Amino acid sequence: MFDGIARRYDFLNHFLSAGLDTRWRARAIRDAALPPDARVLDLCTGTADLALAALHAQPSARVIGVDFAAAMLRVGLDKLRARSLDDGRITLIRGDATNIPVGTAWADAATIGFGIRNVARPEAALAELARVLKPGGRLVILEFGEPRIPGIRTLYSWYFRFVLPKLGSIVSKHDSAYSYLPASVGAFPPPAVFAATLSSHGFREVRAVPLTLGIVYLYVAVRA
Repeated sequence: MFDGIARRYDFLNHFLSAGLDTRWRARAIRDAALPPDARVLDLCTGTADLALAALHAQPSARVIGVDFAAAMLRVGLDKLRARSLDDGRITLIRGDATNIPVGTAWADAATIGFGIRNVARPEAALAELARVLKPGGRLVILEFGEPRIPGIRTLYSWYFRFVLPKLGSIVSKHDSAYSYLPASVGAFPPPAVFAATLSSHGFREVRAVPLTLGIVYLYVAVRA
């Protein structure tokens, strides 16, 4: 499915979020508080937008992006080449989120942008993230949520469940990808539950921060 929408994925992210996706990623990277020469793991990197945001914020960083969808990684590599960033500062690897191809305590920070809900065994991925992060390293995760204000929640739910899948299907030429999106978001644990899961998998100082009225949540945690 992700291979099938790879070439239109970035456009649809910007279009369907009215450009807010760029702000969400920038906020996530700010909260990652990357030190100079940081080693960053971007898990479920997709087309590498969050990896690029990390390098933009901290030009001395080294970023490894991992994803299972080869076509998404090819789009990401094209973007790196277009920006002359295929020089080793960002490395894209096809791999499994539950068996991350990075050494133990390698990363100063880890990021995931709208990908943890797509992992078949998210708790196994969290255990792997705890393994690859140095003690004191930061984990930041962006994931969709639901607005908390009742009227806005109703309006957003209508857009998210009916309008967005229709628009996504027309533009992506893929029948099921953007129907999968609201279904997967609906199946994802509520913020308090997911924050507790992070706490039980080797992380402390866990925060769940609502962005844009709760449309998106930013989870910030520190490796114990």
